Amino acid sequence: MALKLFNTLSRSVQEFAPLAPPKVGMYCCGPTVHDFAHIGNFRTFVFADLVRRWLEFKGHAVTHVMNITDVEDKIIRRVREANTSLRDFTGQYETAFLEDLKTLGCLAPHLLPRATEHIPEIIALIEKLLARGVAYQAADGSIYFSIEKYRGCGCKYGQLVNLNFDGMRAGERVASDEYEKESLADFALWKARVPEDGAVAWPSPWGEGRPGWHIECSAMSIRHLGASFDLHLGGEDLMFPHHEDEIAQSEGATGQPFVRHWMHGAHLLVEGKKMSKSLGNYFTLRDLLAKGFTGREIRYLLLTAHYREQFNFTIEGLQGARAALARIDECLGKLRELTGRDALPRVQLDETARPLPPTLPPPDGERVPDGRERGAAKLISDFTAALDEDLNVSAAWGAVFEWVRETNRLLAASQLSAASAANALGAWARLDSVFGLGTGGSAEAPPELLALLDERQAARKAKDFKRSDAIRDELKAKGWAIEDTPKGPRLKKV
Repeated sequence: MALKLFNTLSRSVQEFAPLAPPKVGMYCCGPTVHDFAHIGNFRTFVFADLVRRWLEFKGHAVTHVMNITDVEDKIIRRVREANTSLRDFTGQYETAFLEDLKTLGCLAPHLLPRATEHIPEIIALIEKLLARGVAYQAADGSIYFSIEKYRGCGCKYGQLVNLNFDGMRAGERVASDEYEKESLADFALWKARVPEDGAVAWPSPWGEGRPGWHIECSAMSIRHLGASFDLHLGGEDLMFPHHEDEIAQSEGATGQPFVRHWMHGAHLLVEGKKMSKSLGNYFTLRDLLAKGFTGREIRYLLLTAHYREQFNFTIEGLQGARAALARIDECLGKLRELTGRDALPRVQLDETARPLPPTLPPPDGERVPDGRERGAAKLISDFTAALDEDLNVSAAWGAVFEWVRETNRLLAASQLSAASAANALGAWARLDSVFGLGTGGSAEAPPELLALLDERQAARKAKDFKRSDAIRDELKAKGWAIEDTPKGPRLKKV
């Protein structure tokens, strides 16, 4: 089945067709490292991780580039306030971001270029824009992109968003990296050095200065993926002006189509409101971890809503994520017990990944006696059909929990063989190569509680049911339930 994704460029769902299959060049706008990333930022990065994992599941060889914006207006202001060097300031937040990305189970991008390491490429790109007549030098030595001259060459400005040029407030030019959405203005490609910049400056043909924000992404993506590449991702807040300016300056410099397919993730609300420190609903990943939640639970919750739908992130939702994962983990634990295996099969995806068979084989010498493997095959089929339709995660999770219900029913009725259980575990491993949730593992009960469990078993054998019930209630009060399994009773965290 063909993969169909919404393309912001065409404003429609269309078949994803890379330039040179199976290779896919994928660029995601990365963090601006002036602070810890918040949960809204991480919605975009988990979405990008899902896209990459799904492309690899489908057999594509993805080159995933995520830039690090380590020089721009906010960063320079905070470097000045902190009285430190640019690298020392940005390095702490870059390290924290990469740690957070790992905590959320995101695959590391293949390339993590920093803007400050691509100054020669940025200068070369600006020189091309000047030579083609769509950029100019202002009186202070700064270089600006001319929207009027770009449009005058027959190029379209406003490919990702419909712009009302007559209704927009026109500005001669803006030096700020982020300007008002209703403003139509020439934007800075190179900013001449001013005293407030301190030591943050580089030599250029136009004097000392630093790059504008928009040109950084164009230079880095072209350097690592070429003048034309397959897929560019980011949050919907970047569509205009950032991504629109990327298209203009890239195509203005190269004369070639920049990106074939654009994908944008929708905004995230927290407790029904726009995230704000003043409202007390502004959360970094570390804030949520401090509240006792895990990266796995946060990732699950971020993966439950379609990437183009505005999503309301709540503490209650995280508690629901914990319960949902516990339900999956319990089912997987029973399957592992039945197979006698300690862990799930490992599925490793990399740049040379190709589609795997729909199920993993049973242990040597075992046959699947009664066709129960059809449930695993159906899970893979339904999951694939859902994600092929513009990453329909709701339908994909529906297939997962339908499979969990049916698997639990078969387990309760002792209708699954060890071979069928192994097949089911293999199917889940394939799915989890996309969802990236891993396993929560089963909590180990403390020795004193295991001793109580043994005492309860002894009481039951002695027909001392009053003592048996009292121990059960004591264990429940401590947060543990007794579960009967084919191998005898065990304690399960509740």
